[in-house]
Amino acid sequence: MSTEARSERAPVRLSPRTIVLYAIGSLGTGGYATLPGLVLTYFLTDNLGVAALAAGLIVTAAKIWDVLIDPLIGAASDRQLARTGSRRGFMVTGALALPFFFALTFAVPPSWGPVAGAISVLLAFLATATAFSLFQVPYVALPAELTGSYDERTRLLGWRVVVLTAAILLFGAGGPALRNAGDDPVQGYLLMGIASGIAIGIGMLIASRTADMAAKRTAAAPVNTAPVNTAPVNTADAAATAASTWRHQYMSGFRALGRSQPFRALLGTFVLQALATGTMLAGAQYVATWVLRSEDAVTFVFVALVGPALLATPGWTVIARRVGKERALAMATVLFTAAAASLVFAVWASGAWIYVSVAVAGVAYAGLQSLPMAMLPDVISHDERTSGAGQAGTFTGIWTAGETVGFALGATAVSLTLAATGYISTVAGATVEQPDAAVTGIVLSFSALPAVLMAGSLLTLRHYRLRRADIDTLEPFHA
Repeated sequence: MSTEARSERAPVRLSPRTIVLYAIGSLGTGGYATLPGLVLTYFLTDNLGVAALAAGLIVTAAKIWDVLIDPLIGAASDRQLARTGSRRGFMVTGALALPFFFALTFAVPPSWGPVAGAISVLLAFLATATAFSLFQVPYVALPAELTGSYDERTRLLGWRVVVLTAAILLFGAGGPALRNAGDDPVQGYLLMGIASGIAIGIGMLIASRTADMAAKRTAAAPVNTAPVNTAPVNTADAAATAASTWRHQYMSGFRALGRSQPFRALLGTFVLQALATGTMLAGAQYVATWVLRSEDAVTFVFVALVGPALLATPGWTVIARRVGKERALAMATVLFTAAAASLVFAVWASGAWIYVSVAVAGVAYAGLQSLPMAMLPDVISHDERTSGAGQAGTFTGIWTAGETVGFALGATAVSLTLAATGYISTVAGATVEQPDAAVTGIVLSFSALPAVLMAGSLLTLRHYRLRRADIDTLEPFHA
């Protein structure tokens, strides 16, 4: 390739305003991902008196709903982009609807009884999950349309994860603090649901503005009409997508999964890692209450996890720029695995040392969040050479569904462990003592299980073959 051609395609750095507006969306995604995973199962078992196994099934059912609708929303988002030139409509709808349903999820009082309470929580959480997906699926599609640069995507997603980790700290520490602010746990959960839902919705609404920026950049971007060893981009694909049936659109996500080997490898890695972190997240409140012997200790667990992550995210961006995103991700995976495995010793001796292991996991967690998300736009760009542009929503619908599966099964794994080890559910205000087997199960679901799952993700990551040259050499850059 000539010097002149390379100069014409030199990447334009994203403006600070674009990065800030996009990153603010993670205030919403971080809040939604954190609070339900952290306190919803506990809310059901220790506030409404729902059996541990039933509580896990409720959370899982809502996540299965996500898996069913995310590919549809992704394809519909591509239709909206083809029809209107922007993905913003779905994002705004989700941002406005989520606060109401999120508050309803935690508004159920124990006086309704376990059965009515469980059904009410399930319905409210299903509606919350739908609203979140309307925002999240097009939101994840935007980086591929905001820039075509390998390193600029890492920079964009790195700052997004800085906000994401700050949001996890804010909601992970602030949510339980609001819940425990008064003497009445029923009012505490309601206050937490209302305040958190509003904050999540505001973050989503602000970030939706970047959808129009992405549309303008995509429209102004040069089209690569002759990529090496591939067919020309089919510019009619977007219009075909808009005219296709719902069934065709639903299946398009699975066709994308079938034709893109890098997508399969990256998605498999990400799902296993989401399962590992989801398991640890769902077990955190139980570790605080029954291992560290303080319900409030969950705040310190989150500070230990997220505080280092805030500082480490820029470091992972630098490492990825030097050695490649896939190698940096492998390094973060190994570090997280070692930190999680060390927590097994809490079976025999709990104490403040647990926070040190959690902090090491927090350093790795920053890379586990930012790097796969920065690799996804590369996968989408790679697929565009043969399948045409305008299908980012199709990929992100499947991606979000996979992430949902991981976090859902994480909560399910904890619930099954609790049920198998004899965990005793209770209602708000009642006092029980858990059997030793249940406490051991809590520790293992917080340590050994995440470590095994994270180690397994290294096997799928080995099959991810995209490198910097595959993106920067052949891809057109968006201004």
